This record gives sequence, C-alpha cells and structure tokens, in this order.
Amino acid sequence: MPYPDRFYPVVDSLAWVARLTTLGVGTIQLRAKKLGEHLDHADALHIVREALALTRGTPTRLVVNDYWRAAIEAGAQHLHLGQEDLADADLAAIRAAGLSLGLSTHDDEELATALRAKPDYIALGPIFPTTLKSMRFAPQGIAKIGEWKKRVGAIPLVAIGGIKLEQAAEIYAAGADSIAVVSDLTQNADPDARVRAWLALKAEAA
Repeated sequence: MPYPDRFYPVVDSLAWVARLTTLGVGTIQLRAKKLGEHLDHADALHIVREALALTRGTPTRLVVNDYWRAAIEAGAQHLHLGQEDLADADLAAIRAAGLSLGLSTHDDEELATALRAKPDYIALGPIFPTTLKSMRFAPQGIAKIGEWKKRVGAIPLVAIGGIKLEQAAEIYAAGADSIAVVSDLTQNADPDARVRAWLALKAEAA
C-alpha cells in the first residue's frame, strides 16, 4: 500500500479518527488544535495515544500533525509538519525515532526548505480556495501540481486545499500522488457515503 494513500483525510478529532478507521481509510492525519491554538504537551500526548489506540490492529496509518514530541513519546510512526513547525522541530530526533515525515509547501522557498529535510512526501496547497483556515497564500491551481511533481521527482506529492471528489481525477492526472481531503468530508451531509465514494475512486485508479 503506498504511503500516503491516494485518499488522505485530514481531521481534527478522535471521533473522526474512529469513524474513518471503521470505514477502512488507509491514511488519516490528525490535526488537533483547540480553537486554533496549539495543545500543551500533556494534552497532545493524550490525544495522540488515544488516536493510536483507535487505529491499532487495523490497516489505518495515523499521521500526527505538528506535535512531534508527543508523536515520538507515544510511539507514532508518521508525522506531518508545516513550515513553521519544521523550523522548531528536531529532525535528528524525529528520524532517530523512525517517524516518516511529510511537509507542507506553498511556494518555491518552502519547497527548497522541505527538500533539504528529505521528507517522505511533500504537500502542495491550497490548490483551490479554502474556508477552513485563513491562508497567506493564493490558490495554487491545478497547473502548479505538474510543475511541483517535476521538481520533487520520486517523492510522493500530496495536493491539499478545497478539493472535492468531483475534481479528483483531474488532480491525479495533473501529477498528484495523493489528495488530502478536509471539508469535502467534514462538511458533507453524508460523510460516510462520501468516504466510500473516495475509496471507490481510489480502487478504480489502482
């Protein structure tokens, strides 16, 4: 199974992790922030341990967003960092703990920074406008995916930001190896059906 999966939900709660694991999602990122603020270490460690317990014994791989110290202490296997988090992270400790590492990028400078860290995948965003968080960066557009893929080569490229199921085929065709999905699930009237549709699309492409 490739890492990350072609369908890559990003969620903010243990309830979502449990729900998606039950539905058979292969890779889930837990981006846990309290009212947009970082959790303290004790809270982060608790939620990471709980999330790992939910996925243990299943095919689901849990990716911890941001909290690299908690990820190491809890025995997680996968980590995702934004650029600001990367600047504060101890990459040697992360690698020594055996964690895979995914990194966010939004422009040329951030891509260069990410490539120096030799990540396991690179995320590019936002592809489309997103209402979930205020972004310093304008939408990248689909053409940027192909350009980024040429530059990252064999490193898996994850597209993120405002992407809906109906756009997935075009995003994959442009060069994305994986699509990170947020609002298309969390704001959907029938999230379970939407997840099954994404999983069916992934199966067709495999």
